[in-house]
Amino acid sequence: MSHAHDNASHGTVKSYMVGFVLSVVLTAIPFWMVMGGAFTKQATLIGILAMAVVQIVVQLKYFLHLDFSKEGKLNSFSFLFTGMVIVLLVGLSIWIIYTADALMMR
Repeated sequence: MSHAHDNASHGTVKSYMVGFVLSVVLTAIPFWMVMGGAFTKQATLIGILAMAVVQIVVQLKYFLHLDFSKEGKLNSFSFLFTGMVIVLLVGLSIWIIYTADALMMR
């Protein structure tokens, strides 16, 4: 009996360990930046945001196995489309609520 996920690309122990170590490092750096207090608030915020973006990429690559290879292209595009829909839904909802509030205050 064959299952659809049998052909899926699963990670190796080495790739999971690389992802884990990168995740720990990318979590420890912002923690150190905040606890050390050696940076300005703006530099700390920029550093945290940069590490968050890199952390997302690491999670997608090493744990969700999203890539643009021939096998993973459909999953990657599905993920990107879902993200786009969520951003549009939330962003446009905030815009509509803000505009409605501004119009009601006149």
